[in-house]
Amino acid sequence: MSILLVDGGHRLSGTIRVSGNKNEALPLIAASLLCDAPVTLSNVPDIGDVRSMLAIARSLGARVSSLRSARVTIDASQRLSSRLSLDLSASIRGSILFASSLLVRTGRAILPQPGGDSIGRRRLDTHFLVFKALGASLTVRRPRSKRKGDSLTYVLEAPGGLRGANIYLDEASVTATENALMAAAGAKGRTVIANAASEPHVQGLCRFLQSMGVVIEGIGSNVLTILPSNRPRKVRSHTVGCDYIEAGSLIGLAAATGSDITVTNVDPGVLRMILFQFSRLGVRAKIDEKKRTVRVACRRPPRILKDLGNAIPRIEDSPWPGMPADLTSIMLVVASQARGTCLIHEKMFESRLFFVDTLIAMGAQIVLCDPHRAVVVGPSPLYGATISSPDIRAGMALLIAALAAQGKSTIYNVVQIDRGYERIDQRLRALGARVARLRQRKRRITNR
Repeated sequence: MSILLVDGGHRLSGTIRVSGNKNEALPLIAASLLCDAPVTLSNVPDIGDVRSMLAIARSLGARVSSLRSARVTIDASQRLSSRLSLDLSASIRGSILFASSLLVRTGRAILPQPGGDSIGRRRLDTHFLVFKALGASLTVRRPRSKRKGDSLTYVLEAPGGLRGANIYLDEASVTATENALMAAAGAKGRTVIANAASEPHVQGLCRFLQSMGVVIEGIGSNVLTILPSNRPRKVRSHTVGCDYIEAGSLIGLAAATGSDITVTNVDPGVLRMILFQFSRLGVRAKIDEKKRTVRVACRRPPRILKDLGNAIPRIEDSPWPGMPADLTSIMLVVASQARGTCLIHEKMFESRLFFVDTLIAMGAQIVLCDPHRAVVVGPSPLYGATISSPDIRAGMALLIAALAAQGKSTIYNVVQIDRGYERIDQRLRALGARVARLRQRKRRITNR
């Protein structure tokens, strides 16, 4: 395990390149198991969650090359196992994405309870609604004992193959949409998915499936029509899109620390709502569409813009193309360093905002109204503290807070940040951040 030692209160400057989109890379790894020939994925981030998904692919029988220079090759041409490892599944929620590939390839998928961030309840019901609609049966096996580590096991079976269907998702779940797309790509007949998620990484998966010969209509909308190919083409390679969540995190870093940072390798088209929400916090960003860069230069605290009638603004997440929920934690830290008052409203997960007690201990003026809403008054001087990262996004938000704070901070449970941000300490040092990584064997501590 690692800890980060942060000496905060220093302005940063320079250029930093955005990595490949984690949320696109994960379903692409699962979708590669649909192919009967090697697939090479490029612009793949070398992060914990990607390594976990590649380990699952290996455990199922695929040949997986080493991840080097952001490239990895997956060869699933041989026979695959239908059972996911309990330990590997528990390490990442994305393990549920292998269900569709295994149903198509083996007619069966045995799935332990997936893991993931502890940010609130994350339903699996929509996934199973999809599989049942496509003709699979579901059996839920309960643990034989109450020993720690025992969990439910889900057994999906479709020995005669999947059949196309009209599907209405009861929530616009990204991972359920991705599972539906992969399952429909291997089903017999036409499938229509209504109330589908339309995030950029969902669109990236659609383009991957199209390269297999699958016809997909409505990409970017909430109604997708899928016509599988009778003669699937071999997918030679696919390039993962840029990570707009990481881009938003780095924009937030510049704003919170009063720095001059240029973020490169961005897709300007997917940053519109993110930049709009930052502008409501007074953060100005200069985008160069030709060079695919965003520059944020903050030499003084940004000023929160009030709504008409002098009303306190509300920054809230919503399905794409709204503000991504994964940036809520970052926005909250930026708001704590901006002049004015705003309401942060996180609609999706009831535990995502619980990290604010650490920010309050560091000096932030925040009132947690309920599990979904927080009133932030800024700017508040922050001071170094001992911190434990609770999940990927809150961990990055707390790292930004530590860099903005006066004094030194120690961050434990860094593995959470490493799950979503590639070599973050090295890349921040290139901007002038005073961040050091130490290996340690001590047990992680709770926030205080």
